[in-house]
Amino acid sequence: MAHITFTITDLAREFGLTTRAIRFYEDQGLLYPRRVGRSRVYTNRDRVRLKLTLRGKRLGLSLSEIRELLDMYDAAKGGRGQLERFLEVLQKRRSALEQQREDIEAVLGEISSFEQQCHALLQKKRGASLNKPAGKRDSEATV
Repeated sequence: MAHITFTITDLAREFGLTTRAIRFYEDQGLLYPRRVGRSRVYTNRDRVRLKLTLRGKRLGLSLSEIRELLDMYDAAKGGRGQLERFLEVLQKRRSALEQQREDIEAVLGEISSFEQQCHALLQKKRGASLNKPAGKRDSEATV
């Protein structure tokens, strides 16, 4: 069976990345391409690791967490340890996101309150300008 290989350009095009990003992932120990002269040759294993890296990033995992999980998978026979660690990482991420959601809800509540205050002040100013004497200019009006 022939082993399918990919160039850095192939992977960059497939995943919508720059070649620089792929080299960065390599520097971080997430990919291990073979070298043929000055060229990098990526295997299907590297392609899968890149795909999982991008999925982990979407979940908000750090590169070190992603690398740990990928390395556990490489070393695991049954994968139980990897799954247990993955559950821990996911729970940690869920907790962080839930806290962010609470923080966002609080900020949105504050924004709504400020918006209401601003609208009320604008209405007062509109009412005051409608009720001011005809001879006074805006610069002479007091609020």
